[in-house]
Amino acid sequence: MNALRIEREANDAVSLYAGELLLFRYVYRPELEAKESPKPYFHPVNSLDGDTLTNFRPNDHPWHHALCYTLNNVSGTNFWGGPTCLEDGYKWRDDHGSQVHMDWDQLYAQDDRAFLAHALEWRRLDEVIFQEHRSIEVLLNEKAKTWTLRFKSYLNNVSGRVLSLGNPHSDGGLAGSHYCGLEFRAARAILDDHLDPTIKIVAEGGLEGVEAVHGAPARWMEWHGQLDTTLNRVVIRFENNTGPMHCFLRRDYPLAAFPMQFDTNQEIPIGGEYVVDHTLSFQSLTP
Repeated sequence: MNALRIEREANDAVSLYAGELLLFRYVYRPELEAKESPKPYFHPVNSLDGDTLTNFRPNDHPWHHALCYTLNNVSGTNFWGGPTCLEDGYKWRDDHGSQVHMDWDQLYAQDDRAFLAHALEWRRLDEVIFQEHRSIEVLLNEKAKTWTLRFKSYLNNVSGRVLSLGNPHSDGGLAGSHYCGLEFRAARAILDDHLDPTIKIVAEGGLEGVEAVHGAPARWMEWHGQLDTTLNRVVIRFENNTGPMHCFLRRDYPLAAFPMQFDTNQEIPIGGEYVVDHTLSFQSLTP
């Protein structure tokens, strides 16, 4: 068995390996422009076949940072990056925030399990809006050619005011644009179906296809895809561990998320906590 192991890099990133195979690199102190709302991200995220599944700073949306956790509009602060969509339109504004790593609580890997946990602050200028405790648990199942990443976050409102969570749909009337939450921006090839019906998007309840899955409340959804060059196939499963949430996805530029707020804004009271708990699994299906 290839045991999991963690390597630290220059106090800004950690990498997780299964033997000599890189599963992911987690950059917790990113060097990114303010307009991209700097935030920790996972890239590359690789399958057990060694295929890279994520896309970092794609040319259509450079503020899409592979696999990352983010909020679109928090009472006027944009933690997503890029332009902000409000009633007056989709515009660049001086409203970007950042997520700042504070301390590691745990960095552990042994056999088929790894666990990472750290504290962060979500800031806009000199204001701390959220304090967060984030954990990342990885389990390896080489026999099934699968590894899983469980992402848990506890966000505490320390701003001293009620916070409103919004997105382009709820704030700007951009229908269907519920950009928010744990975001997975994938390699472009994954959902290029070239008339192959086995390359597909499905979700709990027998749902299949973008029109059926996007916006539907479901506990899980899956991408059944294929990579360029190697022609390896992969199943990526996105699961919400606390129950059904609305699915958000784009196929032409592959992106998936479980938005924390959907059609209407959500308030977090002073001192309130918001919890997310998702599991992503990556199963390799070698041709």
